[in-house]
Amino acid sequence: MAAPPPPARSTARPEIQALRAVAVGAVLFHHGWPAVAPAGYMGVDVFFVVSGFLITGLLMREAEQRGSISLRNFYMRRARRILPAAVAALLVISAMTLLFVPQRLWATWFREIVASTLYYENWQLAIDSQIPQRADLESTPVQHFWSLSVEEQFYLFWPLLIVVGLWIATRRGSASVGTVLAVLGAVTVASFVHSLVLTADDHNLAYFSTLSRTWEFGVGGILAIVASRPWPGNDRLRTAVSWIGLVLIVVPIVSFRTPEVFPGLVVLIPVVGTMAVIWAGMPAGPLSTARLAGLRPVQWVGDVSYSLYLWHWPIFMFTPYITGVPSPPWLMVLLVAFSLLVAGLSKRWIEDPFRHGAHGIRMRSRVLIGGLAATIAVIVGAGLVAPSVAAENMVACEEPQGSREAERPRPD
Repeated sequence: MAAPPPPARSTARPEIQALRAVAVGAVLFHHGWPAVAPAGYMGVDVFFVVSGFLITGLLMREAEQRGSISLRNFYMRRARRILPAAVAALLVISAMTLLFVPQRLWATWFREIVASTLYYENWQLAIDSQIPQRADLESTPVQHFWSLSVEEQFYLFWPLLIVVGLWIATRRGSASVGTVLAVLGAVTVASFVHSLVLTADDHNLAYFSTLSRTWEFGVGGILAIVASRPWPGNDRLRTAVSWIGLVLIVVPIVSFRTPEVFPGLVVLIPVVGTMAVIWAGMPAGPLSTARLAGLRPVQWVGDVSYSLYLWHWPIFMFTPYITGVPSPPWLMVLLVAFSLLVAGLSKRWIEDPFRHGAHGIRMRSRVLIGGLAATIAVIVGAGLVAPSVAAENMVACEEPQGSREAERPRPD
């Protein structure tokens, strides 16, 4: 087989790569050392704003250049970007569950593995949070797929909203940008209001619901329309805004300790901070955040952030089942290092070849979709069959010894 191409040089804006690094770092610290980053889950909100900004900007540029948006090409690009690494991680997680996890946990774990594979894990957790027996939401190695599920659902309907806005503008003879902005703005405001109301009523449901999270993508998308590039000039102002944005992201991550009121109004803090950093860009000057954001390790972590997010939690989760003991702090350091290694390999050998392709690795769309569909079918099939097998084995093990003796034929 031909070797994969060398790592593709990232064309992403450095401040956005830095935001990705901060976001995934917050999640890692929250999972590894919760006392250090009690609200590290806010890193997900940073990802949401960044995704809304990038996807909306991409679609609007295509509409401007071509006069229309190809939904087929958009969804295929998303599939090449997201599915190969995710499906590989889910395949490994399924195998590790069968090998190392007690069968009594298979039903719960595989229920969420199937939900993650089909990208409705957020709704599975939302439903579980309403059932008293499951309300504590015990950890599984795919629990972090809830945010990826929200993001995939956003990718399904957001381009359609933009297409609707463009169609309305064409029919009415109005400015396309203004019409799209009005459509997206209305959806964003409605989602924000819904989030506030739902948080007051059921913060767990508000946390996992796509409807209450859409506005976070939406504000990123609106920013992409009204300020797609950093404001030119005035480096002092941009430096100040960038530092303020970074503080708004980091401070709540390390200090917020009342998750029962989240997302609500609290989530505005990291969301506004993320928008500020994007708006400011990479200002020049000795005190600029650009020096920190531009560091090679920061940019590298941002570049592998997707794979790092995918792999770190399964690594953390399976280690105690393999070693037989809880992971002490010193081991968590090694697990983070191992997660970085796996993320780098995943980026090089899975993400980049399927996304960029070279030396014949870039598959035709039909072959790629067919291969992914077959692998997904295997994972879902295992998720449906394994719990039944485990249940039968547990019933057999619990069968009273006396009844077994009674079933044995007696000698004459």
